[in-house]
Amino acid sequence: MAANAVTLSILDLCPVPQGSTPAQALHNSLALAQHAESIGYKRFWVAEHHNMTGIASAATSVVMGYLAGGTERIRIGSGGIMLPNHAPLQIAEQFGTLESLYPGRIDLGLGRAPGTDPATAQALRRGRADGEDFPHMLDELRRLFAQPQPGQRLRAVPGAGLDVPIWLLGSSTFSAQLAGRLGLPFAFAGQFSPDYMLAALRTYRENFEPSAQLDQPHAMLGINAYVADSRDEAHHLATSHQQAFLNLMRGQPGPLPPPVADIETLWQPHERHSVLSTLAGTLVGEPATVAQQISDLLERTEVQELIVNSSIYDQPLRRQSYTLLMQAMREL
Repeated sequence: MAANAVTLSILDLCPVPQGSTPAQALHNSLALAQHAESIGYKRFWVAEHHNMTGIASAATSVVMGYLAGGTERIRIGSGGIMLPNHAPLQIAEQFGTLESLYPGRIDLGLGRAPGTDPATAQALRRGRADGEDFPHMLDELRRLFAQPQPGQRLRAVPGAGLDVPIWLLGSSTFSAQLAGRLGLPFAFAGQFSPDYMLAALRTYRENFEPSAQLDQPHAMLGINAYVADSRDEAHHLATSHQQAFLNLMRGQPGPLPPPVADIETLWQPHERHSVLSTLAGTLVGEPATVAQQISDLLERTEVQELIVNSSIYDQPLRRQSYTLLMQAMREL
C-alpha cells in the first residue's frame, strides 16, 4: 500500500504529568485533539484504564463526549472500551448517545482485557471470567445496535439502528481471528506488544470474511512516536514513557515523569531489556529518520492506518511531535 494512502490517528491515555492533576490532563487531551484536527489527523481515541494515577481516561465514554464537544470534524473513539467490564446494554446506550449528539464521528473500539490490575478488575467485574465471555458479549452488543425487530423487548435508546463502527482491538491473535471471522476492522496494540504484530495481522487477513461493515480487511496499527528537531531531543522525550513503563514493571505506577538526561542510570540491565523490548514498536528521531521508519513499517505490515501514542511530558513539545510526525508522513 502506498504511504500516502495510509492515515494517521492518535491514541491518547490522557496522561497525568508529575505535578499536575487529572483535570489538567483532560484539558491537555482536548487541546491535543483540537490541534490534531487542525493538522489532519483522522481519529482521536482514548483508552480505558482503571486505578492508575497517571491515566485520566477511566470514564472513557464521558471523556469522549468532552472531546467531541470541543472539536468539529475529527472522529472520536475508544481505544478501547474493555467490554467485559460493562454490560453491553450500557455501552450501546452510551455510544448511541454519543452518536446521536455527534453523528458520523464516533468509533467504538473494543478490547477484552481488564485494563487494570487483578484486584481492580475484580471490583469492576464482580467475579465474571476474565474475557472468556467476550465473543458472547460482543454478539449481544451488535444485536443492540441493529435495527429493532417487531416484538423486541430489549432496546438501546438511543443506540438501536445507529451506525456506530465497531473495531476489535488486540495484542495477540485472539481478537485478530475474531475480527476477521466477523468482518470487522482490527486494531493491533503494537505500542506494547510488538512481538505478536505480524502474526496477528496475518491471522486477521487469513480469517477475514466480508461483512455488511467491510468487504475487505482493514487493519490499524498502534505505535509509539517521539519526533523532534534532532535525534537526541527525540530520544530525550521518549525517556518519560520509558520511566513510566519501568515504574509499572516495578509495581510502582504513577504520573508521567519528566524526561531525564541519562536513563541508563535508572534501570538494571534486565529492566532495560524488558522495557526496550516491550516498547520496540516506537518511532523516534528527527522527521527524516522517522519518515524512513514509517516507510519500513508500512512495507512490513501493509496496514491501512497508524494510530500513535506519544507520552510526552511537556505539552507544547507533545503537540510539536505530532506535527512533525504528520509532516514526515506527508513527505513519504
